[in-house]
Amino acid sequence: RLLHVSFKTQRHLVGPPDPISHLRPIIYDDVPPPPVPAVVNHPYSLQEFDPDPAKNLNAYEMQWKLQRQQLDDLSQNFWLDSNARSESAKEAVLASLPAASTPMDRENALSEFYKQWLLQESERVDEYSKIWRSRNWANIILAARVTYSRFPSRITDF
Repeated sequence: RLLHVSFKTQRHLVGPPDPISHLRPIIYDDVPPPPVPAVVNHPYSLQEFDPDPAKNLNAYEMQWKLQRQQLDDLSQNFWLDSNARSESAKEAVLASLPAASTPMDRENALSEFYKQWLLQESERVDEYSKIWRSRNWANIILAARVTYSRFPSRITDF
């Protein structure tokens, strides 16, 4: 066979949704394990660089894994902040209503709040979307480079 078709499939998991950001984190199965704690007290980290790095881990692959995680962190942090601020502002609007307000008054207040919130946050969300799209395209291109760089190792001589 000239082309090896048997390769390790990756099984990434999806975790439970975050209670504030409402995003479901991806648990990657190809993340390098954390370094083993050193027993010797040394001024430099002896475990920082593995003397025998993984044979199939090239520079593109490491960069892709790091950028993939950074993009996930960007999304998590943005939506965590946005939803926390939205929830606190919504609670302030509801707290400002008189105790004798009707459910219709509450609905009207929330409707006006959501309208104002969307207008207020539109520039921030647009900026986040631009950043997310550009980083996502960079990740897609890097993933293609990783796949392309693995291709020669899949072809063997007789």
